[in-house]
Amino acid sequence: MASGIAVHDDVVHTFDKIRVRLQGADKQEQLKLVLFKISDDGKCIIVDEDKCLKVKDLNGEEDVFRKIVNMMPTDDCRYALYDCSWESKDSPKEDLVFIMWAPEHSTIKKKMKYASSKQYIKAKFQGLKFEWQVNDMSDAKDSSVFIDKLGGRGVVKRLEGREV
Repeated sequence: MASGIAVHDDVVHTFDKIRVRLQGADKQEQLKLVLFKISDDGKCIIVDEDKCLKVKDLNGEEDVFRKIVNMMPTDDCRYALYDCSWESKDSPKEDLVFIMWAPEHSTIKKKMKYASSKQYIKAKFQGLKFEWQVNDMSDAKDSSVFIDKLGGRGVVKRLEGREV
């Protein structure tokens, strides 16, 4: 691989956990957001264990979008998988969204490392429909940019149970 960065097996295992809903499993314990980072030694993409949210972590949350954005570091890059619940005019939907977080206050070196490794982590996440790339905070100031990624206000009627 060109970037020289491998994808750790735990990343694939976590992807399987977030995308597969086991019958009889407690919905509150399901993963809602998982962040991934390049390890400190720069050799491997790993799960950022401190940056995971379960459904129960969002109970009563007024602005789920803001909570997710606030989980991201302001000066470092991350990849993320977000299990998005939304509704179109036709039906409720649940889709995994791949997020590439490369904020303006991160170093150029980190942004380049994450950009050059993105294809390898995405290759492990088969079946993704949506991708959202954040390069500056204007991309994440409110949910409108994200709603546009899902199809826009003409398609998306509710996001995480809230009218849009």
